[in-house]
Amino acid sequence: MSEHRRKPPQSQGGGRAAGRRGAPQGPGRRAEPGRGVPSGPPPGAYGQPQPPYGQPQQYGRPPQPPQHQEPAYGGRAEARRAAQRGSGSRRRAPEPAGAGRGGRPPGKKRFIDYPRSGKDGWKRFVPSWKLVGGTALGFFAVLTAATGIALAMVGKPNPNDMAIAQNNVYLWADGSQMAAVGGERNRQILPYSDIPAAMRNAVIAAENESFDTDHGVDPMGIGRAVWNMAKGGSTQGGSTITQQYVKNTYLDADQTAKRKITELLISIKLGYTGEKEEVMAGYLNTAYFGRGAYGIQAAAQAYFKKDAKELDPSQCAFLAQILKGPNLYNPDGGIGSAATPKANTDRAKLRWSWVLDREVTVGRMSQEERDKYKTFPVLQPPEGALALTGQTGYLVEIAKQYVLKKTGMTINQLDHGGYTIKTTFEKDRVAALTKAVDKTRTEFLDEKNRPETDKYVQFGAASVDVKTGKIVAIYGGPGWDHKHFTNNANTSGVPVGSTWKPFVLAAAMEYGTKNSDGEGISPKSKYNANDLIVIKNRDGDPVMGSNGRPFRQKNESPTRYGFVTLDVAMQKSINTPFVQLGFDVGHSKVREVAESTGILKDSMNPNNDASFMLGTSTPSAIRMADSYATFAASGMHHEPYSVSEVKTKDGVMDGFEEPKPARVMDNSIADNVTKVLKHVVEKGTGTKALKLGKPAAGKTGTTDKNKSAWFVGYTPELSTAVTLFRTDPTSEDKELMSMNGTGGISSIHGGDIPAEIWTSYMKAALKTSADFPEAEDIGVDADGDGAPTADPSPSMSTEPSPSDEPTKESPSPKPSRTKKPKPTCRPMDWNCGSDGGTDQGTDQGGDNGGKNDGGVDGGPTQDPDPSPSPSRTGRRGGQTNGGLFGG
Repeated sequence: MSEHRRKPPQSQGGGRAAGRRGAPQGPGRRAEPGRGVPSGPPPGAYGQPQPPYGQPQQYGRPPQPPQHQEPAYGGRAEARRAAQRGSGSRRRAPEPAGAGRGGRPPGKKRFIDYPRSGKDGWKRFVPSWKLVGGTALGFFAVLTAATGIALAMVGKPNPNDMAIAQNNVYLWADGSQMAAVGGERNRQILPYSDIPAAMRNAVIAAENESFDTDHGVDPMGIGRAVWNMAKGGSTQGGSTITQQYVKNTYLDADQTAKRKITELLISIKLGYTGEKEEVMAGYLNTAYFGRGAYGIQAAAQAYFKKDAKELDPSQCAFLAQILKGPNLYNPDGGIGSAATPKANTDRAKLRWSWVLDREVTVGRMSQEERDKYKTFPVLQPPEGALALTGQTGYLVEIAKQYVLKKTGMTINQLDHGGYTIKTTFEKDRVAALTKAVDKTRTEFLDEKNRPETDKYVQFGAASVDVKTGKIVAIYGGPGWDHKHFTNNANTSGVPVGSTWKPFVLAAAMEYGTKNSDGEGISPKSKYNANDLIVIKNRDGDPVMGSNGRPFRQKNESPTRYGFVTLDVAMQKSINTPFVQLGFDVGHSKVREVAESTGILKDSMNPNNDASFMLGTSTPSAIRMADSYATFAASGMHHEPYSVSEVKTKDGVMDGFEEPKPARVMDNSIADNVTKVLKHVVEKGTGTKALKLGKPAAGKTGTTDKNKSAWFVGYTPELSTAVTLFRTDPTSEDKELMSMNGTGGISSIHGGDIPAEIWTSYMKAALKTSADFPEAEDIGVDADGDGAPTADPSPSMSTEPSPSDEPTKESPSPKPSRTKKPKPTCRPMDWNCGSDGGTDQGTDQGGDNGGKNDGGVDGGPTQDPDPSPSPSRTGRRGGQTNGGLFGG
């Protein structure tokens, strides 16, 4: 209770009032508290001893019995508060007169008056402006002192520290060393005077416009980065050149708060104590430019084969733009589906032009000078790590990509070194695959005598363990030491042709067709296999071609097969049954099945056209091998992986355990796909694989104009994909060329060279001779539209039918016999105009199908399956997320 609200003590003198106060109270009446009448001893110092009961007291007052003693109140307010604290409970002893709160003498204040004296209730806990101001001032003083001490303790970065780094050691699956990369950097320190002014201007314009005036950090730039991040945009611009220089000199990849604070402190110290020339030279001598080049001198040699001081403004703008991120702006390509050589080249050209324009905007180049540079600079071919010979370069690159994906590190951080990376690659199987390819290449190609047809032929292959998803072997090309830097085992852009047809069949077995009432269908279902039939959508209407007329699908040959089972259609790789089957199932269902087995969505043909069913999608060999492994494993999918363990000085890193398998397909469906693909090897287009002498299943694939050829096959132990295509690896667009005439063969098929390589490798690589599980009968026989109700034996002649008339049961088109003049097709006459009046597909996909430019023309722009059939089994597993490998 506040002292100023107490009533002053009464005089201790005599008088009637004093007499009344001193008289003892009767048993039936007590003095009421709160009226200024004390019921205890007179005020005085709290705790003073009282004389024993019955003895006279000082001040002439009679003694009071102890049981009648109560605390003295200073006034009515004190009494009310005492009553509120509860009658009958132990009460707080009153503060003696003349004492402040807590027993302080009056007038003496606390050093920190909190809770505040002189205030009641909640106001006691509201700090005064003096307390707030003093606290803030003290905190600022402590922070300033701590910052000063920290700035004094941190040192300036030394660009020479980047010259030496630790190795990254890559191991084979058995633990033996495959390669050690890193150590001495591809870097040479240049003094500021040897760095061209054009390079400095380009970097400042692109990276840090305020470099000449800021003090190591740019608060406005950080604010812009935060604002852009809040809006979901890029955070580019948050770091100054000084901050980036400090980051470049760190030899570890830790992303801790301590590191970031240290970087900030060093940047501030450099901004206030360092020379701008020192910072600029340090930054350009430590920055990573891609192609293994650290620093401007190494970059100038890597991209232009010249010294840095000889670079022109256009070349400087190119190197400045690549600093935004070599993975996405190096025209060689990078990691991830978005970092293809073409996509990177397009980005690099746009940013190169922007850097030059930006230099004009900020006053570092005149418009007249800018107008001289309209053509993107010519780059020299990359040399790569020539010390990594044979397949080692490709193996290291795949393992590196996997580590980067799993950890989220940048290439620069990984290249800092100190990692021991154990891969899944098996040395003997890699050697066996390389031997199989080299043997076939030697026997098949003659670049000296047939340069027009045999030059630029590329081989790619990948082998995956069926039970785990381990990538045990790849063939990426002749090797980095032969200046072939594209990994053909992990590249996208090569259509897979008829090896796509098993996904169409699997989707039909699982989801059914428009004729199966939601039930999955049997591979015994019959479809029209004749050439140039009109393809119809789920509503039974013709699919229209680009010329507005009904689209007709072309086979490789004009053989009139009539209606054949899907099993036979797969054996002979006939196009028309699978194109019509795909429309009956729905494009979305085929995509779903393919993706569930490991095919990356961004490698699929996005169009809902006929060519989608015939393999115009472009997965990599790794992805095709892994996808077919799902069939071999009876519907269990394992994500492909290439690294089983990563160690640092701190121990084993988390996240590199074997991926868990997922049930993505009913085992009966997968086993029936396997049964059909076994027939392809036993009596279809893949009979060369019979030389293996063990149970095997597989599918051949060839694309339009023989631009690519595939064989993807598997046993219960290994799944292996082999691809053959022709392109100039040094060209900008990597355009595929026809292989007609390659190796002296008029037409290359997947059942030829790719099947030979597959068989040769698998003979050496397989360790078991297990057979596949027996496939049970599944599904209903749901034939395509127009199928005969009887079961006549279809014509299987290899020559065209002498009559152009289709069989009575077959709805095959009736080509017009009239040559002159060409008849005008009547409305709704879908069989009219097969001589060119309708839009016709190519012979893609059927072992001479698959068009690199998108395939046949035709097909709706929307999925013709607005109401997809429900799953037959209802036992699908979860879909995969795309995995860690491109294509």
